Amino acid sequence: MDESTLYQHVLDSLTKVAPEIDTSALDADINFRDQFEIDSVDFLSFILDLEKRLEVRISEIDYPKLSSMKGCLSYLQPLLKGR
Repeated sequence: MDESTLYQHVLDSLTKVAPEIDTSALDADINFRDQFEIDSVDFLSFILDLEKRLEVRISEIDYPKLSSMKGCLSYLQPLLKGR
């Protein structure tokens, strides 16, 4: 899966759990929870949606790695290599 497709999947998961966020203002390096003021339940829903959407298993210990767009791309790209 190429980076732009993965980026869009992450955005889609974010807007599914928090439809009010403005993704055009997204800073890839800043934590989603700080940028969009999503709570821990929203963040967990985001992770679960990513798992379902991308058909991957994300270990709970790795959840913090997915706290920003940059982190999501870095973590998920190796898992999805060849898709």
